[in-house]
Amino acid sequence: MLHTVLDAGDVRGLAEFYRELLGLTYRDGDEPPTTGEDTADWLVLVDPGGHTRLAFQEATPLPRSTWPSQEIPQQVHLDLTVPDRAALDRQHERALALGAELLVDRTDDPDEPLYVYTDPAGHPFCIFVG
Repeated sequence: MLHTVLDAGDVRGLAEFYRELLGLTYRDGDEPPTTGEDTADWLVLVDPGGHTRLAFQEATPLPRSTWPSQEIPQQVHLDLTVPDRAALDRQHERALALGAELLVDRTDDPDEPLYVYTDPAGHPFCIFVG
């Protein structure tokens, strides 16, 4: 598998959210423009080794998932892990500061403490101790 692609109404905005959250960088040529309007409809983020990790494509209209209600199902979600509870707490604060919305707080689970969020486009994602 090459990478996971997420649909977005605001391609640059969603790419920026995950770039900051995951510490990724843009693929060469996908960086934000220094002048003029950003008309990106496809962007790719890479890890420090240059391997593609996430891509974003324009899709409008894009209704937000209503998960856990099944009115508009989540269809896909990302599971992100951290090594311990202290890291979970740090990443929770970062995710909220970057614009994530908290859906579920299951940090009282002794076997698998986790948070479930939506990203700015409405895609659910989890951060848990793994």
